[in-house]
Amino acid sequence: MTEAYTRDKTYTGPSRYVQGIDLIDRAAHYLKPLGTAPLIIADEVVWDIAGKQLQESLRNDGMEATHEVFGGEASLNEIERIADKARSGDSDVIIGLGGGKTIDTARGVADKLDAPVAIFPTAVSADAPTARVSVIYTDDGVFDSYLFYDRNPDLVAVDTRVIANAPVNTLRSGLGDALATLVEARAVHQANGRRMDDASRPTLAGLALAEKCEETLFAYAHQALKDAEEHIVSPALEAICEANTLLSGLGFENGGLAAIHAIHNGFTALDGEVHSMSHGEKVSFGIGVQLMLTAAPKEEADRYFGFLQSVGLPTTLEEMHLEDATDEDLYKIAELACSSDETLKQLPGEYTPTDVVQAIRAADRYARSFRER
Repeated sequence: MTEAYTRDKTYTGPSRYVQGIDLIDRAAHYLKPLGTAPLIIADEVVWDIAGKQLQESLRNDGMEATHEVFGGEASLNEIERIADKARSGDSDVIIGLGGGKTIDTARGVADKLDAPVAIFPTAVSADAPTARVSVIYTDDGVFDSYLFYDRNPDLVAVDTRVIANAPVNTLRSGLGDALATLVEARAVHQANGRRMDDASRPTLAGLALAEKCEETLFAYAHQALKDAEEHIVSPALEAICEANTLLSGLGFENGGLAAIHAIHNGFTALDGEVHSMSHGEKVSFGIGVQLMLTAAPKEEADRYFGFLQSVGLPTTLEEMHLEDATDEDLYKIAELACSSDETLKQLPGEYTPTDVVQAIRAADRYARSFRER
């Protein structure tokens, strides 16, 4: 890529984003411009929760939708397996219904078929739905790589009734992923860094969306959690759905990623209970690590640690099931996070695995001290 392209600023996003209560019952209205033979990819649990309803809704509106069970891991083998099924069934639009790994798989399948893709998240637990990237794992669940696509999803549709009925912890997890958006985008902006999906620069629009995302979290997160516990589709819950999905998704893609998501990926170097933690929970801990790594002022650190602890997200090694982790264990995390294809290099300055190990220890200590205060 020439120097001219690396100086370009790029903004990307889904062709259409729609959010509303009982949206699944109106799904055909938004899907018909994309194709006539949808393939719904969903795991067995999500199929019972929302898949049957979506298929029936589409059939009632004249779209004969088929279904393929997602095997549980967003791997290259799983993408190829489902793509073969889609080819044999003449599917012309792919629907990803479920969580992050289902969504990443649906994007990969659509890319293999050069078909439109529609994303229907059943929880707002991460900001994956709007992006043009899939996080790929091995069949055993170890982080493998990122797959970048030429375009973002053709449709992202969030049924807020479904979100209100999802486990509250999925909403909580999404808060952690969304809170990282501005912390990382601001660092990338300060470093004059790059988007994660190509060599171009992030835009001011991406930074502005990240700022609005954080503003929304601090304004509505606590009320949204209370409302979600009662399955109420309130204005606060609607606001957090948009923050966790649209604002965070556009913010990270157009603002850039830094150390937080690199730390998240670094956790795959370990075995054990840490893998019972969700994406957003791992990201939450990574926020503290980046704050310590970049020597954030006390007022800033207190603001973020205070929010995370107030909504019940992990900030200590004990909460990450790593209270007995040795420096050797932490070095494995740090070494992976500092690898050449990871996003920690987007931070201003240069950092070694040893620096990251010390920042992990410092984040744990700061979190415990803050809680005692």
